[in-house]
Amino acid sequence: MNIEVGSYEAKTKLPELLRGIQAGNRYTITLRGAAVADLVPAEADKHSDAVAAVDEMLSFMRVHKSVGGIDLKALINEGRA
Repeated sequence: MNIEVGSYEAKTKLPELLRGIQAGNRYTITLRGAAVADLVPAEADKHSDAVAAVDEMLSFMRVHKSVGGIDLKALINEGRA
C-alpha cells in the first residue's frame, strides 16, 4: 500500500513510518503537494546477487576455455594505434 505523507509529518513521525514499512507499507513524501521521495523497504540481500554473479562467471569460464597463443598485450597495443 502506498500512502502519501507530507514532509513535516514524515519528519515528526519517522519512527512510526519505519514501523509501517516493516509492516509492508510504502510512503510517498510530498512537499507542498508534490511528490519528492519514496520511503520503501531496503533491498533484502544484495550479497546473494553478487555471489550468484560470481558463480555464473566461474561457470562460464569453465565452459569457455581461453584460446592459447594469443598475445593480449599485442592486441591492446594494436587497438591504440
